[in-house]
Amino acid sequence: MLQIDRPQHQPGAIIQSHRLGRGLTQTELANLSDTQQKTISAIENDSEDTKLNALLGVIAILGLDLQIVPRQKGSKSIVNIF
Repeated sequence: MLQIDRPQHQPGAIIQSHRLGRGLTQTELANLSDTQQKTISAIENDSEDTKLNALLGVIAILGLDLQIVPRQKGSKSIVNIF
């Protein structure tokens, strides 16, 4: 079974940090982004079932940008992806 280490700089941890930095609860962020609290929880826990549309809405509400860039060649660590 493959197990992936989830370091602090993965998307869910970044979103949670920014949410807390703005003094928002998961429920408040859910209301602002027109989604449910359980969706915010799933995003912050890097759930595989999170829909991209919900993730992009939360990113926009928090004033963040999502960048998609080529992976570094020769990188074998999942940490370098996020």
